[in-house]
Amino acid sequence: MLSRTPSTCSRRRTVPLRARAALVAVGVGGVVVVGGVGSAAAAGNSVVGALSTSGVASAVEAQAAAQAKAASAGVTAARTAAAKTAASWVDPVQGYTLSASFDQAGSLWQSSHSGQDFAVPTGTEVVAAHGGTVVKAGANGAGDGAAYGNAIVIKHADGTYSQYAHLSRIDVRVGQVVATGQHIALSGSTGNSTGPHLHFEIRTTADYGSAVDPVAFLRAKGVTV
Repeated sequence: MLSRTPSTCSRRRTVPLRARAALVAVGVGGVVVVGGVGSAAAAGNSVVGALSTSGVASAVEAQAAAQAKAASAGVTAARTAAAKTAASWVDPVQGYTLSASFDQAGSLWQSSHSGQDFAVPTGTEVVAAHGGTVVKAGANGAGDGAAYGNAIVIKHADGTYSQYAHLSRIDVRVGQVVATGQHIALSGSTGNSTGPHLHFEIRTTADYGSAVDPVAFLRAKGVTV
């Protein structure tokens, strides 16, 4: 006698049909999810993962943009600082005491004092008060007389000259281009000197006899002397 109970094979054939009906295609990253409740959860997780990936990408892009902006700002600041330095004047030495002043009379000088003395210990670093080109460097005042001892003269773009004398050591050569604040020598007491100091002049030419008041000149340039 034939059984009326539905066959097992008949019941099993409905499963693939339901599975195909539940097929879900997720368009982010080419993910395909198949199934019922478990498949829906997997699809949700895939979407969340895709959104998280998108958020990370956005954060990375934002960070890169911020870093690029900071780098650009740094370059601009560096260029501004360089331009400011190029346009500025500075003290030729640090840690000094002003001693003999410009145009001061006395037996130590042939007529009157031609510069400003900065009293500092021997070996104090001497720097270029302003950028320019070294036009004199050597003993005997670099041609201006033995009284100056070892000396340097720098020509500046504005047509002025700065002179540094009584040096214990000269660290630049004629023709060398130096920047504002660049090391050029060490202070000393060579030549006609009663003690270690830097003799500093501002001149209108490279030679002795054209000096102007260096303190007034530097203060007009914004240097606190």
